[in-house]
Amino acid sequence: MRKLKRITALMAAVITFGIGQAAYAAMISSPMALRGVIEKIRFSEPTLAPMAYTMFCMRYSTECTPPQHKIVFRGGSVRMTKERMAELVEINASVNRHIVPQHNDKGLAGEEWLIGPSHGDCNDYAVTKRHELLARGWPMRNLLLSEVITTWGEHHLVLVVRTRDGDIVLDSLNAQIRPWDKTNYRWVRMQTPHNPDHWASIAAVGV
Repeated sequence: MRKLKRITALMAAVITFGIGQAAYAAMISSPMALRGVIEKIRFSEPTLAPMAYTMFCMRYSTECTPPQHKIVFRGGSVRMTKERMAELVEINASVNRHIVPQHNDKGLAGEEWLIGPSHGDCNDYAVTKRHELLARGWPMRNLLLSEVITTWGEHHLVLVVRTRDGDIVLDSLNAQIRPWDKTNYRWVRMQTPHNPDHWASIAAVGV
């Protein structure tokens, strides 16, 4: 998915300066304060997964198959703690720092979703963050890839973390982890929690 040059420049600034101590402290201390404020994304109807996701699953089959044995966090949604929020902040910052933004000039035909490349676009950031969190024991059902449209009209991929207190977003265009409804994106479609191969369109906010 494509990024404008001005967004790439913004990402470079974020990567260069990182997350300030004040922002970091505010983020890891926020989960309990956000209880009852953040809502969960509501699905509208089943829809096709992106073709690039299908190709991604052919390349990385274990990323698309829920494990049948290891359950680290029990229950439907993850209960957020300061430690878990700190882990999200760490992964978000680390992946944003280590992948150099690269524009995809080939469009949808040349789109690939790769884990941990040296250079990549939003898709690579999102699947890499998901991969790192899966490796740390986060449940697949709570790590949902989602396609959105930015305010400047670009299609963009983010990682939604579904918590007991609501859905929050790990994003390659923002160093902050934000509630999904505070991103100013138009939400298009997302993986469903019960099966990562099943995607659904997103209901309009307020409907």
